[in-house]
Amino acid sequence: MMYVWLLIGFVLLIKGADWFVDGSSSVAKLLKVPSVIIGLTIVAMGTSAPEAAVSITAGFTGNNEIAISNVLGSNIFNLMMVVGICAVIRAFQTDAMIMRRDFPISLGLTVLLGICLADGRISRIEGGILLLFLAGYIVSMLHSALRSRRQESGNAVVCVEEEKKPMSAGKSILFIILGLTAIIFGGQLVVDNASRIAAQFGLSETLIGLTIVAIGTSLPELVTSIVAAGKGESGLALGNVIGSNIFNIVFILGASSLLHPIAAGMENLIDTVILLLVSAIIYIFGLTGKQVNRWEGILCVLGYIGYTVYIILR
Repeated sequence: MMYVWLLIGFVLLIKGADWFVDGSSSVAKLLKVPSVIIGLTIVAMGTSAPEAAVSITAGFTGNNEIAISNVLGSNIFNLMMVVGICAVIRAFQTDAMIMRRDFPISLGLTVLLGICLADGRISRIEGGILLLFLAGYIVSMLHSALRSRRQESGNAVVCVEEEKKPMSAGKSILFIILGLTAIIFGGQLVVDNASRIAAQFGLSETLIGLTIVAIGTSLPELVTSIVAAGKGESGLALGNVIGSNIFNIVFILGASSLLHPIAAGMENLIDTVILLLVSAIIYIFGLTGKQVNRWEGILCVLGYIGYTVYIILR
């Protein structure tokens, strides 16, 4: 029965994230927020909602190994599998602004996370610092988006609105509420049952968090980016991943550690180093030729398979 509840939890997480993204995107369109903000904030936050639900719930219950390993596992999966599969389906161009601003921020935050983990824990003070970085990132992005709004013709926003008419304000808010409710209950089911399965098989919560929970909660990023890649949306696939990875670190770990300090082991530090190396490799892929091609995508997918074998055997 644990497996059934685990599956139900994942379904609630994914469907809840879907409703949340639809409702939030509709509100953004009604308010005429630039599309770049929708992609790097609302979509990124929406697709990161399952990770947030699982990790923050884990923080409440004290299962901090799942919290930290879920974020690390999700970020590695996002970079290697989401970007990799999208590139295999269709090589995509990288957005200049993402490569100039957001990707370096993601790299810097990964380094900061490694520093926080060096003493074996993420304290409440460090969690507060991460949340301050989140606030600064959002303010900076809003400022640059509003500044560039006057310089651009607004074609990107028009295209988004023509493609799908926004819902009414009431329906948008209803979707947001339903989405968040499903995400919260789904996160609780995933944490509880993943912990029970780990105990039943004698597996560590770190391994469960890095594999089952990380992959399950990253499905919204995977689906969103694959759809974007299939439509040939330049840079959206990579932007969704980078935005999600940034929110995973600053919001999820920041909020989780603020609730309860997160204990971390050497394995978590090693995974952070792996995440940093993977981030640097994908960054180089994106800079060379200003795109991620199919062969680079294949290398990413094969690399993730190798990483999965490594964490199972260690």
